[in-house]
Amino acid sequence: MLIVGLLFFMMRQGQGSNNQAMSFGKSRARLFSSNRPTVTFTDVAGVEEAKQELAEVVEFLKYPEKFASLGARIPRGVLLVGPPGTGKTLLSRAVAGEAGVPFFSISGSEFVEMFVGVGASRVRDLFEQAKRSSPCIVFIDEIDAVGRQRGAGLGGSHDEREQTLNQILVEMDGFDSSVNVIVVAATNRPDVLDPALLRPGRFDRQVVLDRPDIQGRRAILDVHTRGKPVEENVSIEGLARQTSGFSGADLENLVNEAAILAARRNKKTVGRSELTEAIDRVIAGPQRKSRVISERERLMTAYHEAGHALVARMLPHADPVRKVSIVARGMAGGYTRTVPDEDRMFKTKAQFK
Repeated sequence: MLIVGLLFFMMRQGQGSNNQAMSFGKSRARLFSSNRPTVTFTDVAGVEEAKQELAEVVEFLKYPEKFASLGARIPRGVLLVGPPGTGKTLLSRAVAGEAGVPFFSISGSEFVEMFVGVGASRVRDLFEQAKRSSPCIVFIDEIDAVGRQRGAGLGGSHDEREQTLNQILVEMDGFDSSVNVIVVAATNRPDVLDPALLRPGRFDRQVVLDRPDIQGRRAILDVHTRGKPVEENVSIEGLARQTSGFSGADLENLVNEAAILAARRNKKTVGRSELTEAIDRVIAGPQRKSRVISERERLMTAYHEAGHALVARMLPHADPVRKVSIVARGMAGGYTRTVPDEDRMFKTKAQFK
């Protein structure tokens, strides 16, 4: 009986190993069902031009015959370009939610492994799943991890990455006109992508997402404060003016940090003091209350920060000083925060000086 039991155990282990080997080349994409869309365009703010561009993609997916009757070709790919935190992933999920179609999500780094051929196999499996689920959206986050320009490196790992990229190019070329699969990819490094990816017929459209201006920040804050018990004396306009340079993800984090602070203080509402503290936490980190600072060091920090504030006040082209603090945060003993009166894209020669 002992020998029979041992043989049975070894057979089970062997079957498990075979199953793992067979699934190694399977796609690791996560599928979000179309039955319960969690994100729609109402959840996205501050990127109105990008929403208008992608609203056409929704039309393509919902009413393909409308465009086919005019001889229009459905775009095969949309490339979302922008800094981290500007809403590329959120916007792609909103497109799927608006169109009511399945959404496959995968990161570019999940394709490539140390074994040659695995990446290409995963690409084939992903697109086979997508074609079976047509109409649908395939989202590849950080596509620069696998879509870098070919011939830029040496070694087996680069050969495997190039094989994976070649398979992506082949799959995007192989779409039948009756298959409504749109590939949406995101990157913050469009300069390193292979030119073959960017040609028409693959990624037909490039949609640029940048950090929001004051109107965009106001709209994003409205979205993230929706449904939260924010006190009436809180000015969303004032918050938008204080958060110049914040991305959409920064603003979401700001509101979340303020809600956490209010809960920590056993409050029922989120007030101005929590939101102001949350701005400081996002910029410089939490207060280091446990740090022991002598009176002399505190005085030195005060002189130092006062110097920053005085110089900013005396320079004619400097931004106004909004806050001076000698409370230690993160790696800093204190900080002086200057915020421009209005958003600007360029700086003058005097401002650089």
